[in-house]
Order: sequence, then structure tokens, then C-alpha cells
Amino acid sequence: MIVRPRLSWLRMLFVIRGSVLPKIWPQLAFITVVATLVTMIHGDILGWRVGLTFVPFTSIGVALAIFLGFRNTASYERYWEARKLWGTMLNASRSLTRQYIAWIDASHGASTFVYRLIGFVHALRHQLRGTDATSELATLLEAPLLSSLLTARSRPALILQSLGKTVAEASARHVLHPQIAAVMEQSLMDLTEVLGGCERIANTPIPFAYSVIIHRTVSIYCLLLPFGLLGNAGVLTPLMVTFVAYTFLALDALNEELEDPFGALPNDLPLAALSTGIEITLRELLGEKDLPEATQAEDFILL
Repeated sequence: MIVRPRLSWLRMLFVIRGSVLPKIWPQLAFITVVATLVTMIHGDILGWRVGLTFVPFTSIGVALAIFLGFRNTASYERYWEARKLWGTMLNASRSLTRQYIAWIDASHGASTFVYRLIGFVHALRHQLRGTDATSELATLLEAPLLSSLLTARSRPALILQSLGKTVAEASARHVLHPQIAAVMEQSLMDLTEVLGGCERIANTPIPFAYSVIIHRTVSIYCLLLPFGLLGNAGVLTPLMVTFVAYTFLALDALNEELEDPFGALPNDLPLAALSTGIEITLRELLGEKDLPEATQAEDFILL
């Protein structure tokens, strides 16, 4: 994800990175070339003048904008829900760490418990992005637990199970009061809901038919638009068509990025920075001074 300070309106016009323009420029260039050719031949194709007016394009454009708006809302809801889930994970991890340190003596494994929490965060990030978490987990988890995770499909779930067993064992030894154990169990349930919510977003994309319909409609609309604008816009037709095409194509491309908020595209969530931030917070609660470097969100590049 790209996080940048607020830019002036002039500089905002020339921002390239994060604007989805690098993704859509081939389609945009093709539509511009078509619009230029239509303008040069004055709308005549093999001696037949395509007699289109701007009236049908107005109606179709409004409907297309509404449809794009609906998909944009659906995609952003997925993005924002994912961000809230990671915020919930931060709060639940802090609560569990604080509760364990406050109510269970450090000799019963505060560092081991907290490192498992950190391992859960990194394991979830790697699972959502389809990458391997073994190298990071090897520095956080004890050998028996790490060995059991090597062949596991859902490593975060197994780490949560080990955390739950630790709380249950502390309660059985009367080290932890049952009421406090119940509170910690609720925090573990919050982490379970975070895991399930993230998996639901990652494994249930917006129906493919929406993408197909929008892609086809936008493409046909932009390719036919020069014939409708030529009579009124004249030589400015390519410019107007390019502007309209950029609007529709950019919205469509942005929706595709937001639909999967756990990816590594410029407008996706900065999971690496979020994971490292949680790790730093939990290590500070342990009283550690040698903390990992905070992962910065991607810098920005202006044209």
C-alpha cells in the first residue's frame, strides 16, 4: 500500500504510482487510437457513415456509472472490513499480552506465549498472501510447535489452539483465576473471528460475472463513443473519449485491486507494516529493548 502526505491539486494531476494508470494504459492507448482514426475518417467506414448520436450514450453512461459505483462499494466494503479485522487483531493481541503478564507469573512462559501471538500474526499474513512463513516462525516458536506446523494447512489455527491450551493449563493449575481465564478466552475467540473473517474475504471473491459484464460494457461503450461525439466535439473527440475511458477503466481497475485487500498491489493493505507494528507493540509490552525495525509503507513516485 502507498501512504503519502496530502498533495496539492497540481501535483495530484501527475501522480503515477498508485493511480492504476500503469495498469490501464494499454487499453487507454488503444481506445485513443481508435477515437483518433474515427475522427480522421469522419465516422465513415467503407463508405458508410455510422449515424450515432450522443443521446444513447448518455443513458448507457449513467447506467454504467451506477453499476461501477455498486461494484466500487462492494469492493471497498471488503477492503475496509479487512482493515477492521486487522485492527481487532491488534487490540486482542495487546489484551492477551497484558492479561498474561499481569495475571500469570513470568516464570510460566510470558515470552513463549507472546511470541506465539506474534507468530500467529505473521502466519496469517503469509497464509493470506500465499507465501511461506517458515523462516519467520522459526525465530518465534519453540521446536515442537514449529515441527507440527510444517505440514499444517492452517498454521494460524494451530497456533491459536496452542495458545488456548496454555490458558487452560494455567487455569487448571490454579495459576489463573477462572474469571480471568474466561476473559482471555474471549480474546482468543476474537482472534478466531479475525482468522475466519480474513479467510472469508480471501476465499470468496465478488462473483466473476460482475467483472465480465463491466469489462465488456466499458470496452464496447468506449469503442463506440467516438461515433457519438464526433458530430459535436469534432477534432476534440479523441481527447473527450480518452477522458471518459480513463474514468471508467480506472474505476474498474481500482475495484479489482480493492476486491482482494490482502494482495501486494499499491492500493492493497500494507500487511507487512501492520504485522511488524503488532510485533513491536507486543515486544515492548514484554519489556524488550531490541525491537525490529518498523516496516515503512511504500514510498511514492511522482512523474
